Amino acid sequence: MASNLVSTPPVPLRYRGHKESVMKLALFARLEAKPGKENDVVEFLGKGLALANQESTTLMWFALRLGPSSFAIFDAFADEGGRQRHLNGPIAQALMAQAPTLFATAPAIEPLEVLGAKLPS
Repeated sequence: MASNLVSTPPVPLRYRGHKESVMKLALFARLEAKPGKENDVVEFLGKGLALANQESTTLMWFALRLGPSSFAIFDAFADEGGRQRHLNGPIAQALMAQAPTLFATAPAIEPLEVLGAKLPS
């Protein structure tokens, strides 16, 4: 079935006053809270949203709860430069600094390619 899939063009996206950005790349970070640290992770992710709102090259940012102690962050970028700025920016620095305290394992960060999206108009 996968052989019938065709490559789609990057998703045009109007966001936060940007003229038109093309969302091409993303990151998905999987996070597993230490026992008893779930609420601290929720608070930490809330602070991450404030930081993400300050990053002009982060087009989308989501904090997700996957289960009682499982969390994730999904963010999208127009290009590799934006993704690298994010990976070297304050959210990633805070994530790595808090990892030993909050998370049972090191965050698993996966680079992704955005193939399509349905967004509000």
